[in-house]
Amino acid sequence: MSVLAYLIPISLLLGGCALVAFIYTVRSNQYEDPEGDSRRILSDEWDDHPKP
Repeated sequence: MSVLAYLIPISLLLGGCALVAFIYTVRSNQYEDPEGDSRRILSDEWDDHPKP
């Protein structure tokens, strides 16, 4: 039973880290154009000037 005293805070810490990482990716616009990436993969043309 004393193992839960260690596991619960560790799991909360890992969950908090995952939440912070997700919020960071949302704020840095990493999910802005998901359809464009899939179209670029299937395209035969090279994109010499990709979006920043």
